[in-house]
Parts: sequence; structure tokens; C-alpha cells
Amino acid sequence: MFKMTTNVAQANVITHSGTFHSDEVLATVILEKVLGDITVCRTFKVPEEGLSDDVIVYDIGFGKYDHHQKGGNGCRENGVPYASVGLIWKDFGRQLVSDTCNPDLVWNLIDRDLIQGVDAADNGKLPKADYPAQSMTFYQTISVFNPNWDSEISADDAFVKAVEFAKIVFDNAFANAISKAKAQGIVDEAISKSEGHIMVLDQFVPWQEFIFSSENKNADDVQFVVFPSNRGGYNWQCVPDVLGGFGQRKPVPNEWKGLRGLELQEVTGVTTASFCHPAGFIGGAETFEDAMAIAKLAVEA
Repeated sequence: MFKMTTNVAQANVITHSGTFHSDEVLATVILEKVLGDITVCRTFKVPEEGLSDDVIVYDIGFGKYDHHQKGGNGCRENGVPYASVGLIWKDFGRQLVSDTCNPDLVWNLIDRDLIQGVDAADNGKLPKADYPAQSMTFYQTISVFNPNWDSEISADDAFVKAVEFAKIVFDNAFANAISKAKAQGIVDEAISKSEGHIMVLDQFVPWQEFIFSSENKNADDVQFVVFPSNRGGYNWQCVPDVLGGFGQRKPVPNEWKGLRGLELQEVTGVTTASFCHPAGFIGGAETFEDAMAIAKLAVEA
């Protein structure tokens, strides 16, 4: 349960008032999930004395869960500095993942895919893309929950709405991390069975994560993955050159790219080939045998 108070003496968690940001908003979500019942006070000044030892102060006060002190409050091994949510996640996050299939992996996936980006943005370390259009980040999405200059909503009421939204994002990121962790064993087995630079999955599961993290020597040799398509038939997909990258370890022939149906079938000689993406990183066929045939042709090209 999550509620607000303007009386510091009634709060068991305290953060700063005024304009809010994604780090303390997401930290509030985590604290509610860990503590169960929280009463939040947003204030400009933390009392110097009189606070109970079990009151958690974050993103204000230069304490354990703040990062505004000179020199910040530490960095990860990869150089990403901590903001309030990263500090809260570091201390409390493992309680939330303790009952999952692989607690360490789930904790690290959430930290990498959600928490670190918020920490980096709040510390001014997230670079803009070198492109005219910019993606609206989670950090920016939370910022637009703040009241506009001509709005009648209070900052505390807006904060509550932002926290409720952030809960949805966190819950989905949490479920996604658990799902990925469950897939690890399936992908590991498929890597072990891979032959001829092709890995086969009997059902689609997230696989890129584990191709790049696997210690199996076969993993470095996999160039294509074949799996059932959720649209029917089978897909073949190129392994990217780096995790999250748009290059391919082994590009398909340029003449395949963007072709569909009969055009692709004539070029490849594969009877049920259905499409090849214009970027060449994925394609399909109606049967498993033909998806494998396309992958083998690409390997040999």
C-alpha cells in the first residue's frame, strides 16, 4: 500500500519535493514492493534529528540513498554512476528476486535493462543519439507527469500518478527478466546441439542474450537461428554482430533482401520461402525444412 503525507513524522520513506524524476519515482515503486506499506513524505528539508532508524531517506539529504553529494555516491564496474534508484535496487532488489528461477540473472537483467538507464540519465551521463529524431526514454516519460505551469494538479498528486505508471513498467520489466531467465537453459541446450553454424529452437524463446553470454564454444560459431514463427511457418534469423546490434555475423546475399513469395523462391530455389526482410536479418518459410534450407544457403553463400 502506498500513500502520501505532508507530515514528516508520519512517513516511513522520505524523498525530495518539487519537480520529481524517474530515479526517486522508480525507487518508490521498489520500496513499496519490498516494505509493503509505505507512507511517503516529499519535503525540501530532511529533519536533522528525530527520525526513526527505520525511516528510509532517498534522493535527498546526502545520505546512503542520495547521490547529490560532491563526487556522487559510487559507480558500477562498467562506469555507470548510481542515482537513488540504483542505490535502492542494490540494497533491496535481491529481496524481490529471491524466489525467481535464477535470482542473480534476474537481478542483473533488471539492473541493466531498466535501472542503469535511469541512473545514467539522472546523472547526466546518457548521450543523445546522433540523429534528428530522439527516442523518448523512461526518464523523459516520467518527467512529463510533472505539473505544467498552467496545471491545477498538485506536485504530490502528479507524483502518485507517476508512481502508478512506473509500477506497470517495473512489473513488466520484472516479468520480462524472469521470462528471459527461464529461457537460458533452453538456449544453452540448443547451442550444444547446434551444427553447421545453425541453432534450432523447438519454440521461440529469447535467445540473443544467451548466445553472447554463453561459455559454450559452439555459441561463437552460431550464425543463424531457426524457430517456429508466431505467424505460422518458421523463421530464420541472423545472429547479430553484437548484442543489440543491427549488423549480422553472416549477412545473407544482397539479392534476397526485400523479396517475398515467388520472387524469393525463384532466387533461392526454396519452394516455400516466404520473405526476406529488406535489412536481411530475418526471413521465413512455410516449413521447417525450407527454413533450414534457406539458413544453410546463407551460411554457404
